[in-house]
Amino acid sequence: MPKFLVQGGQTLKGTVNVSGSKNASLPILAATLLADSPSVLHNVPDISDVHAFLKILSGLGAEVSFESGTVRVNPTKVACGHSAQPSLEKRLVQHMRASILLLGPLLARCGEARFPYPGGCVLGKRSVHAHLHALSALGGELVESNDEIHMRTTGLKPAKIIMSEASVTATENALMAAVLIKGTTEIRWAAMEPHVQDLCKFLVAMGAEIEGIGSHTLIVHGGAKLHGAEHSVTPDYLEAGTLTLAAVLCNGEVTIKNCPVEQLDSFWQKLEEVGAHFELGKNEVTVHPHNGLYAVEKLQTAVYPGFPTDLQAPFAVLLTQCDGETRIYETLFEGRLNYLTELQRMGAHTEIQNEHEAIVRGPTPLKAVPIVSCDIRAGAAMVLAALIANGGTKTEISEINYIDRGYEGLDEKLRSLGAKIERSQ
Repeated sequence: MPKFLVQGGQTLKGTVNVSGSKNASLPILAATLLADSPSVLHNVPDISDVHAFLKILSGLGAEVSFESGTVRVNPTKVACGHSAQPSLEKRLVQHMRASILLLGPLLARCGEARFPYPGGCVLGKRSVHAHLHALSALGGELVESNDEIHMRTTGLKPAKIIMSEASVTATENALMAAVLIKGTTEIRWAAMEPHVQDLCKFLVAMGAEIEGIGSHTLIVHGGAKLHGAEHSVTPDYLEAGTLTLAAVLCNGEVTIKNCPVEQLDSFWQKLEEVGAHFELGKNEVTVHPHNGLYAVEKLQTAVYPGFPTDLQAPFAVLLTQCDGETRIYETLFEGRLNYLTELQRMGAHTEIQNEHEAIVRGPTPLKAVPIVSCDIRAGAAMVLAALIANGGTKTEISEINYIDRGYEGLDEKLRSLGAKIERSQ
């Protein structure tokens, strides 16, 4: 398996561009199945999760291509019926949690959806209950099975859905099913993350009618025949936050372009609170050297527009360099704090109180030791920690396949800013 070797202690300088959002690309790719003609998507990140999802679509019968950030999907040959969907490659579906996004489109298009339970990062149980709850409200019927998800319907009907939680992917599944149902469906306590909004915009471009985009209540006037559309995927605010943290940690002068500034309000607030120096433009942020960093009393994750759970681990690396004590409250995933063990091995002063709470005390120098990427976002955190690790040796980061799933050329982008990071087989 490939690894990253990182020589810490370099100051970052220069300009870097943010890629398209992984979390927006995958549901939009799933939504292409709802159209009666091809779609063209731009600004799609060249990451392993996108390639895996395209293979899944191809296995369903769609014609797909990916070149220079542009994806073309022709769904007209996707087969329905009992024998078609079991042809999905089990390894691919189990590789990624996002394969659950096929549930809504297949149920709406084919009247049936069946595939192995999805896999992905180890972030706790991540129940499919919210998905089944929403689609059952629309008329889907769960077929009992121990080794696969199997839903079918004799006809979906519009409904008022009160989500069991503000789940991003469950909201997206409900949306994708509702747009093909004749009548009005109301989705309450819907997730409102930027990637959910981007899916809504793509569905509207396909001919759907959706009210309340960007709020917790979505009203879908469904039943229109959907056509293929051309769409540019929103920039990845999580990558933008990660690159910003890299610049702050290395005390550099870095401009991050194609940055969705307005999607990161809670992140900017916390950066101001720790003493980082930065300027926000319309579509960019410039980080300046700071004069010292200070702990915040609390870092608590929340659904959007609260602090993103996917930036909690990278931000915790910054907290190891802040003067004082910060309490971390991870409200969404019980497995998300596992990376703190790796930071402890590097010399960080952290205490895991329970699966949702931890304490970080700083500032503490980090040392170069072999570390492991626990999941996509923890992997990015390990890279950030390695950038500031001191000593004469390099930090070796293994399991970087997680990082490649979510970040397009993270090592290349950091090298362009002056980081000493190489990929080793």
